[in-house]
Amino acid sequence: MTGKQGRHWRSICKGLVVGTLLTSCMILLYCLSTPQIHLSLPEVPVPYSCAHRPTQLHRKPTTNSSQRITSQTCTPKVDIMFMKTHKTASSTFLNILFRFGEKHRLKFAFPDSRNDFFYPSLFERSQVKDYRPGMCFNIICNHMRFNAPELAKLLPMDTSYITILRDPAELFESSFHYFGRLVPFTWKIPGDDKLTEFLHDPHYYFDPEGFNSFYLKNLLFFDFGQDNTLKLDDPRVEEGIKFITDRFQLVMLVEYFEESLILLMDALCWEMDDLLFFKLNARKGSTVSKLTPELRAKALEWNAIDWKLYQNFNMTFWRKVDRYGRQRMAEDVAELRRRNAEMASICIEGGHAVEAGNIQETAMRPWQPIGEKSIMGYNLKKNVDKAHRKLCRKMLMPELQYLTELGVNLWITKLWGHVRDIINW
Repeated sequence: MTGKQGRHWRSICKGLVVGTLLTSCMILLYCLSTPQIHLSLPEVPVPYSCAHRPTQLHRKPTTNSSQRITSQTCTPKVDIMFMKTHKTASSTFLNILFRFGEKHRLKFAFPDSRNDFFYPSLFERSQVKDYRPGMCFNIICNHMRFNAPELAKLLPMDTSYITILRDPAELFESSFHYFGRLVPFTWKIPGDDKLTEFLHDPHYYFDPEGFNSFYLKNLLFFDFGQDNTLKLDDPRVEEGIKFITDRFQLVMLVEYFEESLILLMDALCWEMDDLLFFKLNARKGSTVSKLTPELRAKALEWNAIDWKLYQNFNMTFWRKVDRYGRQRMAEDVAELRRRNAEMASICIEGGHAVEAGNIQETAMRPWQPIGEKSIMGYNLKKNVDKAHRKLCRKMLMPELQYLTELGVNLWITKLWGHVRDIINW
């Protein structure tokens, strides 16, 4: 080995050592930031609502039993609990919620110091920024592990509970890509195609007690506060699904995102303008592993509880669509797409998302997974007219930047980001 090669390998080794140490320190810091003292907070009733309720009534078309469309008036619902599940287009929906909350001057329950409620620990009221018993909040929407009793003590009684699911095979592929490097047991998987290798024998590699292992098995069920390692025939699986069914008024589906938004508009008496969106946090196509039928079947088998959960809410979703009216749904989806396309032509340079390295404004670059820059973003047009400039920027703004603008102190999240930049993942 030449001297130059030796120095090269020593440099790589030093980088690995420094990277490992810094990563370990950040993981330790992240864990230590979780509250270790479980406070016994007094029970103070939550007011019915503290919202500045809109004075105007909206005309709400409804479909009767004979599929005829009638009209009635309603007031927009503004008290919302959005259960933000992982890798389910939830960042896109969060952008919708942020803009709706600003429009109606609503009060968000945000986490402190980071962008989640100390996930994966179960949610507690004490995790809410500046929380005091008796305070009123309208919207809570950051990542958490669902804990219904604590949320019921935080939010008004008539709060609408909303969430979103995704086909578990596609979700698993996305989660493996995004979180895989944060799950130590994946480090021993040989070869370049770790996903395929894992799915061929998941029981050999999976460690249910391993750090961050929940990301790679029944992640949806885990997010809802349930045990993701149960056997499919365990009665607690059915109990968990029934619990989720009873709690949530609307369960949206990623695969039918626009139809989901139309159902949301109908359920909450919103307007079409409230639903406008650009797809955020999307991966570039070259990083998405196309699952073969065999691998898809293995992914569904490995995430069998999530698959059962998804199938349950897929059925209820289409029953809601039938009640809404299939033809009416198709017309409203077409109108939403038309408006989104119009906004894209107004706001987005080139009319489409670009890779992270091509985003001109640093402040508009989205958070990236460890090891690569696979998450795409947008360039805001330079000549946007004054009437649309603010809305365009809000619609294109990545989640972390929007949270900061809304007043959330993300020092832990930002520190972790700076460390990753320094070690040049």
